Order: sequence, then C-alpha cells, then structure tokens
Amino acid sequence: MEISFADRLAAAVRKKQTAALVGIDPRWEQLPAVLRDKHGGEQASFHQQASAYGEFSRAIIDVVAPLVAAVKPQAAFFEQLGPYGMQALHDVIQYARQQELLVVLDGKRNDIGSTATAYAEAYLRRDSRAAWGADALTVSPYLGRDSIEPFVKVCNEQAAGIFVLVKTSNPGGGMLQDLICDGRPLYDSVATFVEELASETCGDCGLGDVGAVVGATYPEQLAELRATMPHAWILIPGYGAQGGGAADVAAGFHRNGLGALVNSSRGIIFAHLNERFAAACNGDWQRAVELATVDMIDQLRAAAPVARLSENE
Repeated sequence: MEISFADRLAAAVRKKQTAALVGIDPRWEQLPAVLRDKHGGEQASFHQQASAYGEFSRAIIDVVAPLVAAVKPQAAFFEQLGPYGMQALHDVIQYARQQELLVVLDGKRNDIGSTATAYAEAYLRRDSRAAWGADALTVSPYLGRDSIEPFVKVCNEQAAGIFVLVKTSNPGGGMLQDLICDGRPLYDSVATFVEELASETCGDCGLGDVGAVVGATYPEQLAELRATMPHAWILIPGYGAQGGGAADVAAGFHRNGLGALVNSSRGIIFAHLNERFAAACNGDWQRAVELATVDMIDQLRAAAPVARLSENE
C-alpha cells in the first residue's frame, strides 16, 4: 500500500528540517528582466510568456529543491496565458516531482457530485492515468459535504491530499468566514468538518490527508483553529509579502514541529526586487531566491517549533 500524503509530507518536512513552502506565482512584470527580454520583451505573446514562466519556475525549483519539502504553483497565473500557460503548469508540476518535491497545486477548485470527482481525478491522480499529477490541491468548502467527499475518496485512492479553505489570509475573507452561525463563526464550523475528515484519514504521523488553509495574518484564530483541528495539516499563507511573520505562524505547529506548512511566494520568487537580497546577490536572481529561502527557514526555526523536527521520529 502506498504511503499516505500526510505521512509523505511529514517525512519530507523532517528530511528538510523545515516547514517552509515556496509558492510559484509568476507575474510577467516582476520576472527578472533577463528572462523577459529573452522571451519577447514588451511584445511577448502568450506562448513566449508561458515559455518564460516555465523557465522561471524550473529555475526556482532548482534552487529550492535541496532546501524545502514542497512547492505550491498558483494555477491562476498560468491559466492567464491560455493553453500555453496550462502546458507550462503541467511541465512545472512534473519537473518539481522529478526533483522529489511534493506539489500542492493552488487551484481552489470545487463543485458537487460527478463534477467534484472530475476535478479531483484531474488534479490528484498520481498513477499512469494522471493528467496533472499534483500531490495536493486547495479546495473551497462552500458547496457543502457532498462537494468535499469526492475529493477525499480520490485522496484515499491516490495517496493525495487536500487543503480546505477555513480562514484565509485576505482582508475581505471575514465577510463570510466570520459570520456567526449557531453561536460560532462559520470558519469554526468548517474547521470542525475538516477535523472530522482529517481524523478519518489519519496516518502514522498523527495527521490526516485533509488539511486546512489558515492565514498567518490572523494569528489568534490560527491558535484557536490548531486546537480545533489537532489531526489536520495547516497550510499557512500570508507570510512575508502579506505581512505575516514567523511569530505569527508559531501557533500553527504541534510541539514536535509538524502540522504546518508556511507559504511564501512573492517574498522568495521575486527576491531580486528586494533591496536587501539584491545587494547581496550581485545581479544573480537565483542567488536572491536562495538567500530569501534560507532567511525564511532560519526565521521559522527561531520562532516556531520546527527546530524540534527529527527525521527519525
């Protein structure tokens, strides 16, 4: 029987001794000038931009593969470029897996019944019939239980995982997520449901294949939700460019250093635009990515329980 997603993730985090997750969110205007010029410059077609995104993403993967357990491509930036972008996304996912990284695809997909099953099989199949081959997918819970259960079924079959949106990092998320329903915030009801599914899919590491997305920008709620979902991996966006810091994410971890993945996208992949890293890398944008990644890893080790990770636990 194949090792579950939760246990594969735990092993990878222990091996790399960090919970840092690198988001791959390519934006044309922020790519290194050398790449933009190489692929058509100001007049670049969708095809040329997609080629640049692929080269940029693979170069990032080359840098971070020895340092982190997983990457998180954001599907939207590739979808913007039509079929060329989607081909680039597919190639990036495959390249990351070849470099022995776990891939969390940020697609925030969902629907009901057979459509949910189609989404799940499209993105989470990891066998010979895989279309995309991601290890995990972000999903929205707001269509209810029957929209999540097809994903869980495919996760069980494919040793894959999902991260359910619970308390997102954006300022407007509270419009729905903070609504009081039956005396408690809606996000708490979603978290209770996630914990139910996480406990049902629990691996040897004590965590399940169904996880949650909880933003670093809400540290008090993160602590509350860690207690509500003891068996769930928590994917924590909002670190770095959105304002969250290492101290803000500490409550998302269990005492053994597992339980959380902390995402940084812009702060790492566009580190060449940060004066601090640009000054130290002498024009080498990949070196800037490396410096920013190591800096994040060091900050997490100083402020969160990841220092207690042990590959042999």
